[in-house]
Amino acid sequence: MSAPVSETPSNNSLKDDEEKAASPPESQQEQNSDALKAKDDAPPPAPPQDSGPPDGGLTAWLQVLGSFMLFFNTWGILNTFGVYQTFYESGQLWTESSSNISWIGSIQSMMVLLIGAFSGPVFDRGYLRTLLIVGSFLVVFGHMMLSLTHNFWEALLAQGFVIGIGGGCLFVPAVAIMPTYFRTKLGLAIGLGASGSSMGGIIYPIMFYKLINQVGFGWSVRILGFTALATLIIPIVVMKVRVQPKQARSIIDWTAFTDIPFMLFVFGSLVGFIGLYVSFFYTSYYGQATGLTNASLSFYLVPILNAGSVFGRTLPNLLSDKIGPLNVITPGAFMVGIVLLCYLAVDSAGGIVVCALFFGFFSGIFIALPPVLFVALTEDKRKVGTRIGMGFTMISAGVLCGGPGGGAILGQNEANLHWTKVWTYAGVTTIGAGCIFVILRFMKVGFKIKVKV
Repeated sequence: MSAPVSETPSNNSLKDDEEKAASPPESQQEQNSDALKAKDDAPPPAPPQDSGPPDGGLTAWLQVLGSFMLFFNTWGILNTFGVYQTFYESGQLWTESSSNISWIGSIQSMMVLLIGAFSGPVFDRGYLRTLLIVGSFLVVFGHMMLSLTHNFWEALLAQGFVIGIGGGCLFVPAVAIMPTYFRTKLGLAIGLGASGSSMGGIIYPIMFYKLINQVGFGWSVRILGFTALATLIIPIVVMKVRVQPKQARSIIDWTAFTDIPFMLFVFGSLVGFIGLYVSFFYTSYYGQATGLTNASLSFYLVPILNAGSVFGRTLPNLLSDKIGPLNVITPGAFMVGIVLLCYLAVDSAGGIVVCALFFGFFSGIFIALPPVLFVALTEDKRKVGTRIGMGFTMISAGVLCGGPGGGAILGQNEANLHWTKVWTYAGVTTIGAGCIFVILRFMKVGFKIKVKV
């Protein structure tokens, strides 16, 4: 009788089954290989999305310090030109008319505003450090070259163009870095940074006046240049890009030219800047030329004016958050015009000091509020940066009309300078700016009084 066949698989069969189970079929192996290859060829994972500005911390507040130093050496230097105007008028270096001398400061201011429109896209592409290094070099180099000048055209090149272009490279980073580090404290951060302009406008004129009689013009300007070098090292060291914009902004937004409210505001600001720069350039010289102040006080009128602007560049912004920027700049423009017309009635040193203080305070609206209104008048917020650059570029034309225009009206005969016409020119233009802002307000809200705009 034959034995029954066992149904239990042999050891070899079990081993073969285990090997088959352990290794996937050839088709599965090909799929796995393709998956691994696709994984290798895939782009790297996108970086985590930005969680927003830190709104504080050591690094963020160091950016404020860097911004302060940039404002100190851009608008702070621009606000100093009044003392240069007074010194150049003395004829110790060379002899030129008041109008020609004012071209130096006007071109310097225009370069800061004009170059700022081009440095914005450069900043957006992540070249912050390049802008800081190039701008700092030009500001310092311009001072060193100015200290060697003996002719008008040399001063125009060194002070007007070289320092002005350097300031244009530094101005945009001073403002643009702030929104990447602050959100709820952005106003405070920008206000603290911008206060560097008033501080520079106080310290630099005093340094220049104290040094000029001790070491002469050359070394006075060199010391100012070394001061700029020391203070500009700080932003080069501490400032850094936190997030880079997704897309660099364009230089020109062609739709702005058909935006009537925006263009009307730009035109009003341009007209206002005419009167503004008449006073910036000629207040110091007015005191000395008329004998209302002695030589010492005439130089100190510039830091006195800038001391008044410390509050004029911060308080209007705080008030505009509550009642609207157009409601602040409109009466402010009228007040600037009234103060400038009050120069006609000044007959003492005390009177001109008071006028300088009030002018410094109210003139702050033309520095602090235009960027706020550029934002408010731009519906597509993606174009805000471009609109700000375009707006300030067009406004810079007012600087040229103010300084040289006021100098041409003043005349060249020192025995018969037309100060009445100069202050009338300055006062009427700023009051004209206020009238333009009234028209803009009517276009926006009509005859409504209690409305934030």
